Amino acid sequence: MIIDIDSETLFPEGLSDEAISAINDVLAEIAMQWESQHYHQLKRFREQQQINFYDPVKPWYRKNPD
Repeated sequence: MIIDIDSETLFPEGLSDEAISAINDVLAEIAMQWESQHYHQLKRFREQQQINFYDPVKPWYRKNPD
């Protein structure tokens, strides 16, 4: 699932370097805490997705996702 975010509206041009850095720090911290809290679920989901695309007998061959 990909979310389409209009970053030009959300983050208008003309922000100072300090504001850009502060926003980056906040977003990075949110992402790290989210991943830390939900690590096992994310890992399980990603492993499940790989099962659908890789042949366990020949993992170097990619299965057709149909």
